Amino acid sequence: MNKVAVEVNGLGKMYHIGRQQANYATIREAAARTVLSPIQKAGQLIRGKATAASGLEEIIWALQDVSFAVQHGEVLGIVGRNGAGKSTLLKILSRITEPTTGYAEINGRIGSLLEVGTGFHPELTGRENIFLNGAILGMRRSEIGRKFDEIVAFAEVEKFIDTPVKHFSSGMYLRLAFAVAAHLEPEILVIDEVLAVGDAAFQKKCLGKMGEVARQGRTVLFVSHNMVAVRNLCNRSLWIHDGQILLAGPTTDVVDAYLQNSLGSEVADDLNLLLEQLPDDPALRLDKIDIRQNGKPGTVVINGQPIEIEIQYTVREVVRGLRIYFDILDEQGTILIRSFNDDDSDEVPIIYPGTYRSTAVIPANLLAPREYELIIRGTIFNVRQCTGDGVRVRLSVGATSGINRAYPQEPIRSKLQPAIPWSNTST
Repeated sequence: MNKVAVEVNGLGKMYHIGRQQANYATIREAAARTVLSPIQKAGQLIRGKATAASGLEEIIWALQDVSFAVQHGEVLGIVGRNGAGKSTLLKILSRITEPTTGYAEINGRIGSLLEVGTGFHPELTGRENIFLNGAILGMRRSEIGRKFDEIVAFAEVEKFIDTPVKHFSSGMYLRLAFAVAAHLEPEILVIDEVLAVGDAAFQKKCLGKMGEVARQGRTVLFVSHNMVAVRNLCNRSLWIHDGQILLAGPTTDVVDAYLQNSLGSEVADDLNLLLEQLPDDPALRLDKIDIRQNGKPGTVVINGQPIEIEIQYTVREVVRGLRIYFDILDEQGTILIRSFNDDDSDEVPIIYPGTYRSTAVIPANLLAPREYELIIRGTIFNVRQCTGDGVRVRLSVGATSGINRAYPQEPIRSKLQPAIPWSNTST
């Protein structure tokens, strides 16, 4: 078998602003619009068809001169801001749209999950759609039958499997679409950010399944804004910016560069907006919040380095017992950590009017690789909360090589993962 599963060379996609796309002319081409793409024969080329644009038309290049290769059994992450061209790339590889320039060579059967609500015929039942999508992938009915019970159990739609999918909720649609894509064993699996619409439990289930698919030696192309998932699943990644590959290499290097250059200003903007929405309190105003790791701002971090939380605030009157604090909650809303800026004080302090800065450092190797909620508040002891519900942000903690290095695939069983010293001796 060719070691290269996907080879992309000089790929470009140009759109004419305002021009209506041409209609698909054949049933086969129409089938290519579904979430699960048609069978791709080994070595089949997806070649660009350059089109001329008149001087009066406005054009935009969604992709331009994109080249890379993916080996069989490799899990490739693709990151970038909205509108960077990630989804366009996947649609070309899935034969949903044609490139304008360049070509892509696909060696293997490819299955794609790109959009919620597509890929199924609304009048057909869940059962019928499973067999339909399997047939589109080129599978025999007996092959689909062997996987059928596993697909239905994973999707958790047993009671509704003989109901037309037009009556499914969006969550049921998504669960069944992912189950079909992951279980019908395409040699190449293409996943877009569609998983972001699922609940936390389903996302965790899907990420586990993708990890299993990768361990089976199948190829995965994974587009996501969830940097924790990208770090945990992908050995290598691409950063696409304005339709071009800005950086390619080991996932850690790519994600770190992307977060430093792309997300820092976005996080600051989000925090400023949240601060503006806090209630006006006569004693306290939170002015600025910085969340950073290794000097880089952002709320997507790794567990092997300390996390700094810096809070700047203005005290408007003399206050006894004014406290700045944060909570870290798990996905169920349980408070795992609560820390106050005066935890080490021997007496209740009196704070005078002025501008202050309090900085907390969460130690390295304390938070397990999970999603958390970080809530920052100000309060006056035994009087009132000064900041209402506080500033709430999602804190995504990814794994690093700090601890548990010998067993990187071991599932995480705890909410916290402190580096506890052990000594081992023989007797």
